[in-house]
Amino acid sequence: MEEESIKRQQPANKRSRTNDKNEVSSSSSSSSSSNVETNNGTVPSYHVDNTNNDDDESVLYPISPLVLSRANEFSSSYRDNLPYPHGIIREFCRGGFLESVLSELKNHTRVKFKETDLFRVYQSIDLGNLQRGTDLATKMPSLMRLKDALYSSEYRSFVESISGLDPGTLTDEVDCAANCHAKGCHLLCHDDVIGTRAISYILYLTDGMPMWKDEYGGRLELYDAVPEGGGAEDDDDDDDNDDFGNGPTSRRRRWVPSAIPSKAILPEFNSLAYFAVKPGVSFHSVQEVFVSDRPRLSIQGWYHAKCTPFDIDNATLRRLKSSGRGEDTEGDFVPLLPDPFATSSRDRHDDDDDDDKGGGRRHALNHAEITFLRRYINDTYLTKGSMDTIRERFEEDSSVKLRHFLNDEWNDIISRSSSREDERDMLGNDRPALDYRVGTMNDGNRWRVVGPAHKQRFLEYDDGYDDGYDGGYDDDDGKKEVDEKVASDATSVNDRPGPSMTTGDGLRHLRRVVFRSAAFGRWLGSVTSLGPPLGHRGRIRRFRPGLDYTVAHHGILTRDPVLDATLCFCAGDGRQCKFDEETNDLLGSDDDAIWESGDVGGFECYIAADDDGKDGGGGGPDDEYDEEDDTKLLSVSASNNTLSLVYRDPGTMRFVKYVGAGAPSSRWDIALEYDVNSTEDPDSEQHEDDDE
Repeated sequence: MEEESIKRQQPANKRSRTNDKNEVSSSSSSSSSSNVETNNGTVPSYHVDNTNNDDDESVLYPISPLVLSRANEFSSSYRDNLPYPHGIIREFCRGGFLESVLSELKNHTRVKFKETDLFRVYQSIDLGNLQRGTDLATKMPSLMRLKDALYSSEYRSFVESISGLDPGTLTDEVDCAANCHAKGCHLLCHDDVIGTRAISYILYLTDGMPMWKDEYGGRLELYDAVPEGGGAEDDDDDDDNDDFGNGPTSRRRRWVPSAIPSKAILPEFNSLAYFAVKPGVSFHSVQEVFVSDRPRLSIQGWYHAKCTPFDIDNATLRRLKSSGRGEDTEGDFVPLLPDPFATSSRDRHDDDDDDDKGGGRRHALNHAEITFLRRYINDTYLTKGSMDTIRERFEEDSSVKLRHFLNDEWNDIISRSSSREDERDMLGNDRPALDYRVGTMNDGNRWRVVGPAHKQRFLEYDDGYDDGYDGGYDDDDGKKEVDEKVASDATSVNDRPGPSMTTGDGLRHLRRVVFRSAAFGRWLGSVTSLGPPLGHRGRIRRFRPGLDYTVAHHGILTRDPVLDATLCFCAGDGRQCKFDEETNDLLGSDDDAIWESGDVGGFECYIAADDDGKDGGGGGPDDEYDEEDDTKLLSVSASNNTLSLVYRDPGTMRFVKYVGAGAPSSRWDIALEYDVNSTEDPDSEQHEDDDE
């Protein structure tokens, strides 16, 4: 599956031995010493003449004769496997043959680094277009012979038999490529549906010795399909099958993947995984590879049918491009807290009397508001000169990045607690992330995993109050009373954090007391010229290394412009690194340089939405990502104690790039959108990492 993409240069220190394609498919079972997962069941018999297969001239010669004689067994296990029908065949090729293929690929193919919001891979040539008689094909006779076997009419009939398809379903279209997932490479959750794809397969070429282990990563992850928006499944949906086999259909409701996979399969050498490509069902991903000396090598491809699936509108690619505008925003805007510092204009900032022109001066802060904000915010950002400078930069670029935003006290509180919790959870710095629920037991179980996985996965802190007035108050008077109490508590000098405050509690306090305050709203109005916001909405998030991300999709487009305000915390000093042109290195603290390089993800990227997105996923070459079509508008690297302000118009999407296991910490943030009503919108042009 492809999606609107970002293009990043291949890191200078990243190398690869083979390649990858922007779609990897797969499926299947846990490791076992047998050739196949076995389950009870009977299917129509399928027979192959093994005498001909043993003939060196047979088109099926690369495939083990034992494989071709076990169609009934494979078909039975395929049908019964969960979370959806899939199979895995071990010892797929006859002894020694796949070793020759692997040697040819390593010696004669080149790879190209590619990265989008969905994947990070090394991609080689399209083997489907590699024709006999060319110089490259002549150098790789074993690979060519394997390709001929996989797409022969005899083997296609075998695939139809073990996948429960009617004879003649699969065409002779050749669609395959060699792949390499080196350290840090990954492919996020999708269903593989593009055009007429019917069966997806992946043949693993990963070096067989030593045996691949869970801690190496690179596992094929399969996801349960759950009803979109929650709720119970219809009882009779189990009897509804789509064109390509078993599984839920879209007749009564649409389906999405769960937030975490229900099955993970190791990429064992000479094993072949396969499954039917079904919209809204065949959800899978490739886990990040965690090791530097064991690239995950494979040949992957698809068998095509004569026509597209009848429910192709449920394909993840098409749905990501056709979601309704605002479908996935975080609820309604919530008004800011009542202003306990409301005063006459005589008590406004002394410097504001000289010239009452400009949005910032019209919405200046009084002394009580300045005093309140100083309890949290770096005093540098509260002076008139600094606020004027920020406003000028924002008016010019529509974005600004404010480093060391909180004062030292609050920065120390959040930095110490977040570092302590990453260590407790053993996350970051190349530690394998194998527990998908790690971190959810913290802070009284207030952290929860957010999905669905084809759009996002991260931990969200449930503060039990902010958005939608979730505090259990049924009447407006009750809401007003609580709001006034929160606003009043915010002014109390006794409302100080304790040394044992958790990261979630600290971020919750900042969001409720500071970012919902009328004083902060007035400050935002001053530094952006947009005026005080009418309300806000958002989340407290944790992106765990080796696990979490968001994906760009049309459902996060807003109906009206918004002001994004994101306060980020992560390992590092939060300083901007300098670039050494002689060494091509970023100069600064190691952690700051790692985040700023983008090599471990965690950056937030803004891209222009595709106006033709409603037609996405139709299934042809035009649906593939065009690397020359760079739609990136702005990229904001993760940086400790840094507030980024971005004016986002309705045609702009954003995503947080998958945080790799090599990241020095989790990315923690308070991600808010403010409802702004400005008749003088700043220039919509956005630029890279504008720092103040």
